[in-house]
Amino acid sequence: MAVKSLIETAHIDQALKSHNCRANKNHRILKGAKRLKVRKGLGWIFYCEECAIKIIDRDIAKLTKLRMLEPEQEPNEH
Repeated sequence: MAVKSLIETAHIDQALKSHNCRANKNHRILKGAKRLKVRKGLGWIFYCEECAIKIIDRDIAKLTKLRMLEPEQEPNEH
């Protein structure tokens, strides 16, 4: 069985030119700055370091919860 990854579509790289962060248009990613690169469809979207840390921390919490292998409760249907 091949090993699968839940996060294979995310990488850290350096910006080739200056541009705005996808999460916050007021955050500017300068040329050469580290950024989070996330696959979306056939392209990529980019996040500044500040937003990347928030995204990664939120996903670590979600992965930690998933690690418990507890089924999620479905909302009651009426």
